[in-house]
Amino acid sequence: MMSALFLEFFKIGLFSLGGGMVTVPFLFELSYKYSWFSSQELIDMIAIAESSPGPIGVNMATYAGFKTSGILGGLVATFGLVVPSLIIIILIAKVLEKYKDSDFFKRLMYAIHPAVIALILNAGTEIGKLVLINTWAISICILFWGAIHFIKLHPILYIILGGIIGIALKL
Repeated sequence: MMSALFLEFFKIGLFSLGGGMVTVPFLFELSYKYSWFSSQELIDMIAIAESSPGPIGVNMATYAGFKTSGILGGLVATFGLVVPSLIIIILIAKVLEKYKDSDFFKRLMYAIHPAVIALILNAGTEIGKLVLINTWAISICILFWGAIHFIKLHPILYIILGGIIGIALKL
């Protein structure tokens, strides 16, 4: 189990370009492939990872690994997720200095951006299907989207306010 946990999170770490939320589609795939956690548990993991300090991808790997195999599982999944980044960053740092001004490199980086956005939108769609299941959830989502879009407050305030609303409405 530990080798599968490491390899799956290594693959996620290798291909989740663009930040932690890009790991979500990969985690949904894991929830279908293995019985490590359900899609609903994944939604809870996302909420916990988003509400916890630190990078969401690392938080998700740690939580998913812990859910799967306890403390050792959390360490193995986290290590699996970060090892590809460490290797890639070391290699890129060596190459970047030499080629950072080349047109090829600039075009490559420009072309990756839409793919990353598509992965994030896909994650949002998958989460929305599982979470926006009633009028309250849809209303709260619209309210928060509007507030975040028009009233620029610190994200922590929105997280705290969301928790308070959830408790008050017994959601």
